[in-house]
This record gives sequence, C-alpha cells and structure tokens, in this order.
Amino acid sequence: MSPLKLACAQVNVSVGAIEQNADRCYSVIEEARQLGVDILLFPELALTGYPPEDLLLQPQFIEDNLVALRKIATMVADDIVVVVGFVRRGDDLHNSIAVLFDHQVQMIYDKQILPNYTVFDECRYFRPGSAQPHLLEVNGVAVGLAICEDAWSPQGAISQAAAMGAEVVLVANASPYEMGRQAAREQLMEVRASDESVAILYCNLVGGQDELVFDGGSFFVGASGNVQSRAKRFVEDLLVVDFMGEEARYRKRLLDPRGELRVAIGPWERTVLNLQRPGGVNPVRESSCAPIDPPVRGFDPDEVIAAIVLGTRDYVRKNRAPGVLVAVSGGIDSALVAALAVEALGPSAVDLVALPSRYSSSGSLTDATDLAHNLGARLVTLPIEAAHSALTEILAEEIAVEGVVDENLQSRIRGILMMALSNSTGRLVLTTGNKSELAVGYSTLYGDTAGGFAVIKDLYKTQVYAVAKRLNQKRTVIPPAILSKPPSAELRPDQLDTDSLPDYPVLDAILTSLIDRDQSVAQLVARGIDAGIATRIENLIRVSEYKRRQSPLGVRLSSKAFGKDRRMPISMGSQ
Repeated sequence: MSPLKLACAQVNVSVGAIEQNADRCYSVIEEARQLGVDILLFPELALTGYPPEDLLLQPQFIEDNLVALRKIATMVADDIVVVVGFVRRGDDLHNSIAVLFDHQVQMIYDKQILPNYTVFDECRYFRPGSAQPHLLEVNGVAVGLAICEDAWSPQGAISQAAAMGAEVVLVANASPYEMGRQAAREQLMEVRASDESVAILYCNLVGGQDELVFDGGSFFVGASGNVQSRAKRFVEDLLVVDFMGEEARYRKRLLDPRGELRVAIGPWERTVLNLQRPGGVNPVRESSCAPIDPPVRGFDPDEVIAAIVLGTRDYVRKNRAPGVLVAVSGGIDSALVAALAVEALGPSAVDLVALPSRYSSSGSLTDATDLAHNLGARLVTLPIEAAHSALTEILAEEIAVEGVVDENLQSRIRGILMMALSNSTGRLVLTTGNKSELAVGYSTLYGDTAGGFAVIKDLYKTQVYAVAKRLNQKRTVIPPAILSKPPSAELRPDQLDTDSLPDYPVLDAILTSLIDRDQSVAQLVARGIDAGIATRIENLIRVSEYKRRQSPLGVRLSSKAFGKDRRMPISMGSQ
C-alpha cells in the first residue's frame, strides 16, 4: 500500500470575512494538489474565523458560510480529500467539519464536547454533537475525525475512532496561545496516540483575533506516541507528512492481538473514498520537512515576543488602521511597546510621541530620543505645560489642584493629545500599561488607559524587563539607561513606583498568587508574606476592577488575562 500524504493547512483567517476565508482555503487546496497531498486538513471554523461570537446569531452569516462551503466543495475534484471547519445548521447550530471530495460534501462531523471556560463560550451558540459511529476510509486507510476539545477527553472522539479501527485521526483546532500551552498540547496528543495506537494530525489556526492569538504549531504524532513533525509557529504554514498505516496496525496487534480491549460502540459505517492520483506532482517542499524545535514550558521571552508581534500586527491590519501611535515617557513600558510595535509593523507605521511635563527629567527626554533613533521611528514632541497650567488655573477657582488630582490631570492631558493625533491621522493609539499596574489600579482612566490596543497588558512588570532584555540581546533597541533607571510615572518631583508599591519582584509574586492561582491572603501569609502587604494588594485588585473594565483589550498571553479569563463583579462586599 502506498503512503497517504497528509497535510495541515495552518491558515490565518479573519472572523466574518467568509468569502475572503474561502478564497484563502481554495488557494491552499490548489497548492496542496500541486504537492500531491491526499488529505488536506483545515483548522476549526476556518470558513467563519474563530471565535465568531454573536455573528452566529445572525441567520445570514450562517447562510453565507454554507454557501461558501458548497462553493469550495464544487471545486474539489477526486484527486484530494479536503476537511474544513464550518458552522452546520440543523435542528440547532453545530461546530462542524465537512469532508469534501469529488465535488460533494461526503461526510460531516459535529463537535461533541463544547468548551465553556476561560475565553470559550461555545455552549452559548452550539449544540454538542452526539457520538458518531462513522469512519472515513481513504484508499484503504481508516481515518477518524475530531474537533479540538473532543481530542482532550480520554473518552472522546479519538477513543471512539480507535475503537472503530481508525489508523489516523484528524483533529481540527482553534486553540489560542498562552504561555506553555504548546507543550501541553503535544504531551496530551502523544498520550492519546500511544493509548489508542493511532496517529494524530493536529491542525491549529494561526493569527490574531482581538485579544486572542492563535499560534499555529500544528504537528503530527505517530501511533507510538511521539511527535514526528511540526509546523512553524506564529506564521502560516503547510505541514506535509507521509503516513503509512503499518505502525498503527502493528501496535494494535502487539497490544491487543485479539481485539479484546476495543470498546463496543454498536454498529458503525464507513465513507469510502478512492483517490485518483494524477501524475507529475511536485515533491514536498524542503521547508515542510525542516525540523522545528520542541516548545518551551512556561514563560519564554522569544515565544512571548512572537505572540505579541502577531497579535498586534493582525489587530492593526484586520481593523485597517494605517499605523499606530505610542506615547513614550522614557520608561521601560512605553519603550517595550514601541519596540514591539516596530517589530510588528515596521518603523514607518509607528509614530512615537513625547509629552513632557514640568516633572519630566532631561534624561527621560534623551532616552525617548535615543529610542526613536534606535527604532528608526518618527518622534513628535508635544509639551503639556501650557495645557497643564491652563487647566490648573480653571480648576483652582473650585478645588486645590494637588496630589492625585494633579497627577491624573497630567495623564488625561496626554490622553487628549494622543487621541487628537489619532483622530487626525487615523492611527491607532497603543497603550503602555502592564499587568502589574492594571492589577493594582496604577493607571488613570481616560489618561494612560486611553487608546485602542493594550500591547503588554498581560505581562507583569518583571516579565516586561525580561522581554525587553531579550529584545536587546538580538539588537540594542531599548537604551540601556531605560533598563537601569528606577520605574517612575514622573507626575510629581522625585516620584518612584516604590513610593506606593512593593518592589516589583515582591508585588508580582503576590499578584501571581492572588490572580493566576486564585489563592487567598491567608495562603500568602502562611508562605511568609506580610499580612498587611498582602491584604492591601488584594484590596487594590478588587477596587480597581472598574478601571480594568474600561481599559482597552490587548494580547492574551496567560490563562488568567484580565477580560474573559477573569470575570469579576465590580460591586461586591468584602470577605
């Protein structure tokens, strides 16, 4: 038996752009045909984009996706099998994949296990599919199907397909990035493959969609439970592998020679497809076979940089903004945002804006100038002193403009100027707050939170430094003086962040426990954290929820990003 050539189409699609997505899918189908691919797998909901959210409640949106599916089906001949994600309309809506062959939809699989946690709300829109005793057979090879969450359950679609004799299972995914997630995906699929003696082709979406980043990283696991091939991460890729069923059949005979361990699932059927292989196809591209390093567990600055760059680039591109604006203070946060923006969009698409006040040090202005020079970006300087003095004079008739009133006034003046530039140029304002600051409310509503996208909102301050240092290891873009100076908002004379907050390594350790691990103050105290500090930080987190609700969305990097991952009430009593 000749091998089957399997392929993952790791594509970057846009939610709602159904016709555009269908055209992208068809162009990849043609590319795969030229490579002699037998079965081409697309990601989950490749036609609609993921997640479509309440677009799914619009009947015309569903109809458009069905029209696109039928159009693609008519273009698929008998020399390739295409598996593509779409929304099926039956008694209700289903998250489904369709098998296209010989100009027709040959088979449909509905997702059985709907995730309803963190950023997922699939139970709001879809009805789960039932266990489907149906197998695909392509040129004598038994092929099972699964969609994302189905593959994570030990009793899910992979187990069901294996019980029917599947030799390989195709898993369509739209699995968003978070730190360490890729290693978990691979480890789990290795376990599923080994336990069930089936090979697994895992195809993931790639691209940015609002706060989500889909990191690709599609891979193929042999029936022995080892990842044998990987697609690139954070970019589109076409992963092509040659599959021979002997490994799966051998392991099944070795581990269960009489078939006694197979689960009885009742009668089932096969959809048999016989490919007509044309001659003269091109060989597999060298890049498709290039070795890709295994993923890193936990926080990896290189991975984080790639995720932020992709998320920022796609948010700007998919919202058709001509470029971005970044207010640079001479501090580490704005410097990192500026550097990442240039990495994502190029220097011509990034304008840096210095907004000095009477409290800005000469060193900060010099650092901002050096940063712009290193990045090759344009720097605009708009002093806020005139506006600050005018507003102070107006308010002085009613209130004393001092303390936090004066500090927030400066921040809001800067926000007004940044948004005026945005209105004039059409460029998107990138805010520069990090997760540590957002957690404890160290920000000003309608001031430094004013903008369209929060690039580093899911990075703690200590992680900000780690990412900045990693960028500088490649090329010095952030001036060393910015990395070495103590953090300061420069809203009053000689101000430092540590005037009102613990040192960031201490603060971030507390925040990680309270936010990411959902621990209590009592648990922190038991670990030796001062009770007064822990209680104060917990209270700051609670009373700052209203600020976070009004802050812009930004790249999600963790499983507890502010937003859909962590939905806390604003009005609540103390415990």
